Amino acid sequence: MTKLLLRFFVKNNENTEDPAVRASVGKLAGATGIICNCILFLGKLIAGLLAGSVAIIADAVNNLSDASSSVVTLLGFRLAQQPADADHPYGHARYEYLSGLVVAVLILVIGVELVKSSVGKILHPEPIVFSAITVTILVASIAMKLWMAMFFGTLGKKIKSTTLAATSVDSRNDVISTAAVLLGCLVGYFFHINIDGIVGLLVALFILYSGINIVKETISPLLGQQADAELVEKIHALVLSHEKVLGVHDLLVHDYGPGQCFASLHAELSAAEDALACHEIIDHIENEVRKELHVDLVIHYDPVVTDDAEGNAMREMVKEIISQIDPRLSMHDFRITDGGKLMFDLAVPYDMGQQYEALQQKIDESLQEKGKDYTTEIRFDGKA
Repeated sequence: MTKLLLRFFVKNNENTEDPAVRASVGKLAGATGIICNCILFLGKLIAGLLAGSVAIIADAVNNLSDASSSVVTLLGFRLAQQPADADHPYGHARYEYLSGLVVAVLILVIGVELVKSSVGKILHPEPIVFSAITVTILVASIAMKLWMAMFFGTLGKKIKSTTLAATSVDSRNDVISTAAVLLGCLVGYFFHINIDGIVGLLVALFILYSGINIVKETISPLLGQQADAELVEKIHALVLSHEKVLGVHDLLVHDYGPGQCFASLHAELSAAEDALACHEIIDHIENEVRKELHVDLVIHYDPVVTDDAEGNAMREMVKEIISQIDPRLSMHDFRITDGGKLMFDLAVPYDMGQQYEALQQKIDESLQEKGKDYTTEIRFDGKA
């Protein structure tokens, strides 16, 4: 069914790197969510009124909120398509992240309201009217929501969308909540125990728990989370595939929303190479990354002296020293100044803390033990 919808409503749906295709997939998801959730709302509202069940009515209202969430999703993908302008030179793609956050907040609001109504039902229980129509509607609802969870999950993975991932989780929550409501009805009918309010409260707590997790996931990219490891690996591999590039470091990735990715890094090339030739190589790499990875990359050229015997020997010695301190440490931009000072950058994992003075002292002591009378000037960088 998912493939059929994609084939009918999204042209070239396999080309998910294309922002237009991505937006079309998001709009399809939003429209599908609105239609399905409105149908579920009406069905459950009728079932809840017939049965006199606060849990079923609350579940119906939850589906109405899901329809609102789908409207937000649809609007988010539409707004994210807006081109860059003078006030927003990096585009508007982060609207998609904001729409995901709004969906998460709506989930929390529904959870709170459901807690209130369920507590009221526990304190003042009312008999539940069990009927075949009620069971049929709830079972059909579970089946539809299960399909929707898979539908949104598939599309979310296809276009790597946090918004659709959140919507998929919300649909999965609805499957669990509706199944719990159905269980409550069956228990009340067969065992004459009214657990409608208790079931509603448990469902509400589960919805709140999921909502909090979704909020965390959607806020993370807005705060500037660590770049995707796969993308980092691809950028490194592509740049290093050019034989003139000796090494890369200081890669910074800035995510302004899906399809709006900017990055910068330092590329080491031999100082003996012609400067204009190096500039041409760097331009070529930047264009290649933009074309293949859809990342606007800016490369800083670092010339490396490769024919200095003393410099090469000291570079290897310092590498060995820092590797013995911690294999995760890495060095770049190494050079020996005219005043006999070793200057380099040292990338330190975040989990090691800022033990910079202690690290520099260990390196200096190791150099002295090896009979090298060099002083060091180190610039420390954090790294994941």
